[in-house]
Amino acid sequence: MRPAEYPAPERVLLHLSDTHLRAPGPQLFDSVDGTARLARTLDVIVDSGVRPDAIVVTGDLTDLGEAQAYRDLRTLVEPFAAALGARVLWVMGNHDDRAQFRTHLLDASPEVDPIDRVDELDGLRIVTLDTSVPGHHHGEVSDAQLAWLAGILETPAPLGTILAMHHPPVPAVLPLAASVELRDQRRLAAVLRGTDVRAIIAGHLHYSTFASFAGIPVSVASSTCYAQDLTVPVGGTRPQDGAHAFNLIHVYDDTIVHSVVPVDAPNVLEHIDADEARRRLEAAGIAPFSADRRDAPTAPIAVLR
Repeated sequence: MRPAEYPAPERVLLHLSDTHLRAPGPQLFDSVDGTARLARTLDVIVDSGVRPDAIVVTGDLTDLGEAQAYRDLRTLVEPFAAALGARVLWVMGNHDDRAQFRTHLLDASPEVDPIDRVDELDGLRIVTLDTSVPGHHHGEVSDAQLAWLAGILETPAPLGTILAMHHPPVPAVLPLAASVELRDQRRLAAVLRGTDVRAIIAGHLHYSTFASFAGIPVSVASSTCYAQDLTVPVGGTRPQDGAHAFNLIHVYDDTIVHSVVPVDAPNVLEHIDADEARRRLEAAGIAPFSADRRDAPTAPIAVLR
């Protein structure tokens, strides 16, 4: 028997984005219920059996910044996370409201300063950077935020750092998105280049895409609410109630794997369960990695800026 090329991942993250919940009443495009779409996504995840270390939701948690929408989001996600034994990391988006976010998700006072924070998951550092600009849909990172980020990254983390933000520092393939992109990206690149940041994860675009920024891989998760149709005639934009997806992030010692997971998959052609998969691996002379990929985790450390 020979071992598989890679052992079990050191950490597993569940990356959701752009849930766009609204309080009861008129919904997005008069028909898209973000709460129902998110509930469906969580059901799919539970059925899959994945057990992430943390759940990172990269912004636009609500559509209008309503208090009730934040309460509904928390009611849905926190019991789900507790059942999986995972920490929830919320990220601000351009549709979110900082005061309501702090009050209803963080149990904090309703301040309106950027919500930047650091969470450590047994050596893997996750830095949350608030790129929102109140009253606008484009993204910015202030001088004070860049200085704070540079200070955090001066000391490397044992398993490196993942930067979570809403506005991705990547070119958008839909021209209209240039009006809501992250501005002055070179300033952020100067802070990140040469640090221990191993990946940047973001949302905002409502489609899955990948790029690099300052030599760092960037992974953008689509939306659980609605997605952009990239088959739209060139130059236009066409949101669709379909193609909902989330990402799985598997962190290894020397690489990070980002996988796009559709919520509503096509018809299943074959199902090979875990026992049968193990039997086939053994028949092929491969020793699969243990499902017990980590020791009992220590309590995560969170620093809220």
